[in-house]
Amino acid sequence: MSNQNEVPPWLREQLVRFEQLQQNLQTIMLQKQQVDAEASEVDRAVAELKKASETDAVYKSAGNILVKAKKDDLLKDLEERKELANTRSTVLGKQETRVRENIKELQAKIEEALKGRPLGSGSPN
Repeated sequence: MSNQNEVPPWLREQLVRFEQLQQNLQTIMLQKQQVDAEASEVDRAVAELKKASETDAVYKSAGNILVKAKKDDLLKDLEERKELANTRSTVLGKQETRVRENIKELQAKIEEALKGRPLGSGSPN
């Protein structure tokens, strides 16, 4: 005999999936925040580099040291980094949207299951 307060296995699985999706969303949002911060940092570096004259010495970081570099080469590198960051941000934004939609659908499904039937009953199929 089934206990009325017992959560059916299918619902437990859905709740676990819901938690996983929420964790996935948090991870994606954190990654997107980091990528956006990197893009912002690149923007600041480009702005400062553009202020430098052609005769000013400029350096780029190579691990724990700074290496003298050409201004144009640095600008090119920074623009590439910015483009890559923008692409990654776009991809992460799409992933975030998709995961949010999945969470919303699953949440509605779980709420409907909880509202529509006693917890001790079987599968919603």
